[in-house]
Amino acid sequence: MPGKLKVKIVAGRHLPVMDRASDLTDAFVEVKFGNTTFKTDVYLKSLNPQWNSEWFKFEVDDEDLQDEPLQITVLDHDTYSANDAIGKVYIDIDPLLYSEAATVISGWFPIYDTIHGIRGEINVVVKVDLFNDLNRFRQSSCGVKFFCTTSIPKCYRAVIIHGFVEELVVNEDPEYQWIDRIRTPRASNEARQRLISLMSGELQRKIGLKVLEMRGNAVVGYLQCFDLEGESGLVVRAIGTACTLDKLSSPAAFLPACNSPSKEMKESPLVHPPSHGCRSTHNSPIHTATGSRLTQNFSVSVPTLIYTGMGSGSAGKEGGPFKALLRQQTQSALEQREFPFFTLTAFPPGFLVHVGGVVSARSVKLLDRIHNPDEPETRDAWWAEIRQEIKSHAKALGCHAVVGYSESTSICEEVCILSASGTAAVLNPRFLQDGTVEGCLEQRLEENLPTRCGFCHIPYDELNMPFPAHLTYCYNCRKQKVPDVLFTTIDLPTDATVIGKGCLIQARLCRLKKKAQAEANATAISNLLPFMEYEVHTQLMNKLKLKGMNALFGLRIQITVGENMLMGLASATGVYLAALPTPGGIQIAGKTPNDGSYEQHISHMQKKINDTIAKNKELYEINPPEISEEIIGSPIPEPRQRSRLLRSQSESSDEVTELDLSHGKKDAFVLEIDDTDAMEDVHSLLTDVPPPSGFYSCNTEIMPGINNWTSEIQMFTSVRVIRLSSLNLTNQALNKNFNDLCENLLKSLYFKLRSMIPCCLCHVNFTVSLPEDELIQVTVTAVAITFDKNQALQTTKTHVEKSLQRASTDNEELLQFPLELCSDSLPSHPLPPAKAVTVEKASPVGDGNFRNRPAPPCANSTVGVVKMTPLSFIPGAKITKYLGIINMFFIRETTSLREEGGVSGFLHAFIAEVFAMVRAHVAALGGNAVVSYIMKQCVFMENPNKNQAQCLINVSGDAVVFVRESDLEVVSTQQPTANCQSSGTEGEVTT
Repeated sequence: MPGKLKVKIVAGRHLPVMDRASDLTDAFVEVKFGNTTFKTDVYLKSLNPQWNSEWFKFEVDDEDLQDEPLQITVLDHDTYSANDAIGKVYIDIDPLLYSEAATVISGWFPIYDTIHGIRGEINVVVKVDLFNDLNRFRQSSCGVKFFCTTSIPKCYRAVIIHGFVEELVVNEDPEYQWIDRIRTPRASNEARQRLISLMSGELQRKIGLKVLEMRGNAVVGYLQCFDLEGESGLVVRAIGTACTLDKLSSPAAFLPACNSPSKEMKESPLVHPPSHGCRSTHNSPIHTATGSRLTQNFSVSVPTLIYTGMGSGSAGKEGGPFKALLRQQTQSALEQREFPFFTLTAFPPGFLVHVGGVVSARSVKLLDRIHNPDEPETRDAWWAEIRQEIKSHAKALGCHAVVGYSESTSICEEVCILSASGTAAVLNPRFLQDGTVEGCLEQRLEENLPTRCGFCHIPYDELNMPFPAHLTYCYNCRKQKVPDVLFTTIDLPTDATVIGKGCLIQARLCRLKKKAQAEANATAISNLLPFMEYEVHTQLMNKLKLKGMNALFGLRIQITVGENMLMGLASATGVYLAALPTPGGIQIAGKTPNDGSYEQHISHMQKKINDTIAKNKELYEINPPEISEEIIGSPIPEPRQRSRLLRSQSESSDEVTELDLSHGKKDAFVLEIDDTDAMEDVHSLLTDVPPPSGFYSCNTEIMPGINNWTSEIQMFTSVRVIRLSSLNLTNQALNKNFNDLCENLLKSLYFKLRSMIPCCLCHVNFTVSLPEDELIQVTVTAVAITFDKNQALQTTKTHVEKSLQRASTDNEELLQFPLELCSDSLPSHPLPPAKAVTVEKASPVGDGNFRNRPAPPCANSTVGVVKMTPLSFIPGAKITKYLGIINMFFIRETTSLREEGGVSGFLHAFIAEVFAMVRAHVAALGGNAVVSYIMKQCVFMENPNKNQAQCLINVSGDAVVFVRESDLEVVSTQQPTANCQSSGTEGEVTT
């Protein structure tokens, strides 16, 4: 599909002074696409040039339109020397390449320089004319829509959910090429940015081709990541879920209501995907840790099968034939496709039948140099191994799919940890094939599946469980078996019955390791991983019971590798599901009963734990209805079935008796204190401070138990970097420092948001990295949403301010660098002296010193402030149009770190500039918001001895147009100054 790209350069403003003699600039613009370059005339002696150029026309193939970014370079003309670079703008053309997209990209774009940051703005108009091409062998995927959101987009309905798509491309990193030794840092950074833009476009095009082969028209849950492997190369990989989507006839509707065929469906190639048999064997063998060698790569696979929360699959007499019919229908629907992985975390009603639990796998690899970038078979083989392990784990649970699937890497020098996790599930087959299933089965689906508790029912056979578990009959329908605890990586289903409110639960763990090289280092990491995984899940289980809850949703476990340590961070949202049994308490047991003082200490700690559980139940309003034991146990399993279940786990009659006594009862969870580490675990369990009154937090999109949201939201990003002392560093001290770092970070957020009480921090996303030896970096993004609460709040606010002011003084002990507050961006409330906060500007203008620009936040905005949120929706508004994804990669470098305010000032200014550039691109597309925003990478490196620092940031999201429910007027027509400050994005960087 050949096309014509047309570009017009209109004007520039607030350019920096490049001629010191006249304090002005002789600016001109180079417009480059592919190998063709056009230039504007030189506009002499002006900081606000008016070029009004002719239309520059590029005749290119649509394949190039998808791969190549439009490069706009602003330069200062010099007569007797080389022209000086002012900055660049990269514009992605892909949002213009499908039918529902914007017809033009027009607006003011920040001119960005990797050394000086934003240096003014340029007004550009871009248009694309495409010619129809029905060539079945074409290499472009124009027409395929991409969405970052992990749920079905709000103004679409899912006709078919086809399955998993993945792709990766590799190349040499320009930062490590020989020519990098002789070129300037600016040239090196720009070469890296351009290469990543090219690889990102190529990757998206290849993913789109796979979707067209599946006869789909969209990718939902698109996640693209960069693996910076140093001298080994640069890998860009992406995963997503291929779907066929229909645009709803009414843009204001949220639920699927349109049955007309899609008008936007593109003609697919006449090539059918190869069929792969996918037999669902419920008793697949579970892989053990093995070592293998691929070419010259050291590989140790560390699979972890997390069966927490899988109950048994005995359906009872009522649902047995129906389950068999459902499984048979599901099997036939899967015979023509591969084992399905879904990156979605929220689903249409009826899509999710049963949830098995979390399955995960990790593998340690030794990197080698990429010899042929066109053949990335080695990296593909690595991920294929990981996915095969996940597949076998899900089959062992009686499940035929994995939902909420994600992949991640952690790289340190030449060692790479590959991680993948998801939730094993049984899905409704009518979403997985063309057309609908027979009417009789669809009717029986509605009749036999309880809408509120069906997903909790176990998908596997109780008599052949692959692990020991305590099972009870569902507290809702009392027909099917459910587990006592449920762990998942998905969001809470909308039809689930929850008692009380949810809360954020985190497990944090650090482990030291010896410095080593190559295979010795990989072996040491492989030996540590299984134990870290076990300890992280033990912490999660303990904290879940301490909260008085019985299920985790949105579970995300991150293992980060450094030169001399490993760090694990798990985040999830705990809830109390009405269908699951009431969790038992936590009982502490010691091994020295003769010591009176020790027994007294144990009893004191036991009392504190019991009091904490009672307080948490009151805080989160967990008051389940009392159910008699007769009702809970009915129908009573036959004694023969129970004995078979227990004997399958152990041949010892004593062990069978012990398990039989506790089977199905609310027995306590026992913690044995037999060494110092166990005592530390109990202390860390008790030192977890709940949020202040009026605050709630979760890592899912919606806080369970809260429904009365208001339209006031505020997204924020916080980065904190600390340097550890290498003297007497132990595992206990390391764990304490890491815990204090995360807790103080949360406290500082609560302190800054105290004026929004009552509010909830939703979609809290923590990312931990170890960029250098003894350097820990924690990045958190979240959105604060207020909700109505009919009670007096003044007393609560006063109490919160006092408690948080006391807590904030503890932060100063961890800080290693001075901070510089921006006087023009201070909020109305006083802040602790070790914080830097900025309400991000919509369109930053001025010279190179970004932090001192006097322009008002909304002075030159044409569409008002573009809202940014990590949620897939905007409270109090309806999304009417998706304009395409925003996927941007930025590099910032400085040789004057101390002069820019230290690490905090440098990171703070860079993040604010990233927000400004994202907002500018969305506004140019005609959008007024970015949803599903995520900062996927924030890599910081510094050399304090040379006063140098470098940071790489990768962000993505969906550009949308939304309409307020109150007045049904597009927010882009409103420009109140108050909104610029109340709903702007806060970038907070603490070092």
